[in-house]
Amino acid sequence: MSDTRLYLISPPEINIDEFASQLTEALDGGDVACFQLRLKEASDAEISAATEKLMPICHAKDVAFVLNDKPDLAKQLGTDGVHIGQDDMPYAEARSLLGADAIIGVTCHDSRHLAMVAGEQGADYVAFGAFFATDTKETKHTAEVDLVSWWVELMEIPVVAIGGITVDNCDALITAGADFLAISGGVWSYADGPKEAVRLITEKCA
Repeated sequence: MSDTRLYLISPPEINIDEFASQLTEALDGGDVACFQLRLKEASDAEISAATEKLMPICHAKDVAFVLNDKPDLAKQLGTDGVHIGQDDMPYAEARSLLGADAIIGVTCHDSRHLAMVAGEQGADYVAFGAFFATDTKETKHTAEVDLVSWWVELMEIPVVAIGGITVDNCDALITAGADFLAISGGVWSYADGPKEAVRLITEKCA
């Protein structure tokens, strides 16, 4: 029995109406804990429009909705939280802005030190990766699966595995004890469709 759950990340670019249908389909495939809207090249207005359309779809399925990188916009839009990288707003500032109840996750790449710091500061989760090659973003850091095992044995704070995870390669991370598998292309580009990808992954997590 695994406690691993799925954490979906949007493609880097979306057509809002078309993606709303894809997201609805994906969430019908199985248990999804969280969805992150990650549109690095989009304007705040475009992100706001996407949030207005997509967040209700997530909330209808009890899926948390978080923004990537923009705590100020997350506050304005009333999302469930934010995911911040090492070059974004510092954790303490994001927490002060968003309050105690917001989900705030922190990218820690392949660094035990960064993860420990984030954990001590109070992050809701730490994210390690990339574990596999990915086309979604440039890979500057490569993490080993045993990093997940190390964290799980040491800490109570949830760990998110990210980077090139697919239906075919997720088993080792589930076995290692990852609390969440953060997946983008492995779901949206899956040959048999996003719903089937979610179904197969959540089946492995069960």
